[in-house]
Amino acid sequence: MIDSLIGPAGHIQLLIEQPAGTPVGIAMISHPQPLLGGNPRHIVPHSIAKRLVAEGWIAVRPSFRGVGESAGSYDEGIGETEDAVLIAEHLRVQYPDLPLALVGFSFGAHVYARVACALEANAPADAIVLMGMPVGLTPGGREYEAFPIPARSLLLHGQDDAMAPLSQVLDWARASHHPVVVVPGVDHFFKGVLPSVVDHVVRHLRAVSAQ
Repeated sequence: MIDSLIGPAGHIQLLIEQPAGTPVGIAMISHPQPLLGGNPRHIVPHSIAKRLVAEGWIAVRPSFRGVGESAGSYDEGIGETEDAVLIAEHLRVQYPDLPLALVGFSFGAHVYARVACALEANAPADAIVLMGMPVGLTPGGREYEAFPIPARSLLLHGQDDAMAPLSQVLDWARASHHPVVVVPGVDHFFKGVLPSVVDHVVRHLRAVSAQ
């Protein structure tokens, strides 16, 4: 199902998939860098959504500004965060009794790190997964500010990630001793092992839905 909300820049397109039975939670799933063609139908967010729907979650894949039918243009994560916070608040009202999970990938992980921090004071996300999150100046020339993400956040990263180098994530995580789950020998997109990486996401969210 394709739905939309009105945000600060106009329409925000949402791809929403409902599970067959009673939902156990809602998962917002973000996509990679729009400047590189990232969109909600990319194999990583698509695979995550498919698995989580099978697990009983409502999967919501927003299109960032300027992607698909979403209005506006790329805003370096700032406007994208505003939109995602609005979506999270909308879903909380629509499904007040269900846990809310944020599952971010690549640029979308950077955005959802920001969102997690923004929600933490009043209506925290129940689960947070950040995959291939860029930190600092990346080889592509884009710089991503690091945020003090909640301690319960699950970080998943490929050892051979050339787009969001693992060394930069570890340098950032060192100060807080935040654990990082490193998948050996794989790239930014977890090529060849994506199903097993999604298993980590599923297990993390199961712990929340079982509470």
